[in-house]
Amino acid sequence: MQVPYAKKWKKEMDKLRNIALDCFLTEEIKWSKPCFTFQKRNIAVIIPLRDVVALSFFKGALLRDPRGILERVGEHTQAARWIKFASVQAIKALEPTLREYLYEAIELEESGRKVALKKPADYPIPEELQRLLDENARVATAFDALTPGRRKSYIFHISGAKQAKTRAARAARCVPMILSGRGFNELPR
Repeated sequence: MQVPYAKKWKKEMDKLRNIALDCFLTEEIKWSKPCFTFQKRNIAVIIPLRDVVALSFFKGALLRDPRGILERVGEHTQAARWIKFASVQAIKALEPTLREYLYEAIELEESGRKVALKKPADYPIPEELQRLLDENARVATAFDALTPGRRKSYIFHISGAKQAKTRAARAARCVPMILSGRGFNELPR
């Protein structure tokens, strides 16, 4: 499977790959991307994007980050943090820091520390969705049967609207997807 943008960022990906391998990590292909592991546990992954290539740390939230260069991958990301690059020169400029972060990530993995993740119950169900669930037992049963991640996808989508009217409309549009057993961002089976 061809990874989008992998050719565009080949030089940058090769440089990041060499840095990771020099830190005694093992390279595996996961999610069609170069993933670097220590004793079969994920440490970092290289992600080619349209405008940049990113080195993403699975437990980046636990890294000290004295340089302040780690960014959240997304608004709701709990554990992962990444550093984005647009050139080999930018990678070279941060190479010593990248090595420090990789070694620290290995130490974190060896220590067994885990990122304290929010539980699905910690995310409040928007009142517009809750009303819909209270009014329709079939939808409530289907929603309860979803995996925690799928339930969160609806909670995030619906609660992301600023106006109650929009939240209610989003909740109503989600009913067929909830009944089909898929998450908000999943394609039909």
